[in-house]
Amino acid sequence: MNIRKLTKRYDGKAVVDGVSFTIPKGKVTSLIGPNGAGKSTVMGMISRLIARDEGMVDFEGKEMKQWKSRELSKRLAILTQHNNVQMKLTVRELVAFGRFPYSGNRLTAEDEGIIDNAISYMELEEFEQRFIDELSGGQRQRAYIAMVIAQDTDYVLLDEPTNNLDIYHASNMMKMARRLCDELGKTVILVLHELNYAAFYSDYICAFANGRIEKFGTVKEVMQKDVLGKIYNVDFEIMEIQGKPLSIYY
Repeated sequence: MNIRKLTKRYDGKAVVDGVSFTIPKGKVTSLIGPNGAGKSTVMGMISRLIARDEGMVDFEGKEMKQWKSRELSKRLAILTQHNNVQMKLTVRELVAFGRFPYSGNRLTAEDEGIIDNAISYMELEEFEQRFIDELSGGQRQRAYIAMVIAQDTDYVLLDEPTNNLDIYHASNMMKMARRLCDELGKTVILVLHELNYAAFYSDYICAFANGRIEKFGTVKEVMQKDVLGKIYNVDFEIMEIQGKPLSIYY
């Protein structure tokens, strides 16, 4: 996926200003940066959820705008920060929506198996017949992620997927993102606030500040104290654990 000169303005002010980068296929790429840096807006534009004012997105050799919605939904799935289902749905019914681009409302045995696997991935078996509005925030988040997994796309976009998750489930979420890449060959794009999750589980990091890219590169290239200090305006120390650069800030 190639992004070129993406720009988005609100009330005449550019919140994303001429952003260009290439998302490596079959890798995990994390978008990081402080609040208001533009990372979620970029995620929204490359997934067509937010209209762009300028720029282009080349997806599998075709301009993103040229893709028909149903065909695109078989190749790209996104989980946004804010999900609010108004219908009275069980967890299993919600996860089944991930199969809609393939089978509509007529689920096949193959669909049911994929739904089972997605529910198992997110450890939701005991909740699958519970209604979504009866779950905790973390349980609901896991159900939405299971729906995205069930969609079974080559590209998986997750906007702050660890929100509302405790340490155990947040860590499992990141392990799952890594498995989607390593075991199934998917391209995973994440918006993350937790720098150490980005460092430990990503292949590449794209660091944003003030609507622009400050640094794009491998984890070791971006996880440098001078780079992070400039972006977040705090002091950092970097240490390595299991060969991964992790940060401490103060």
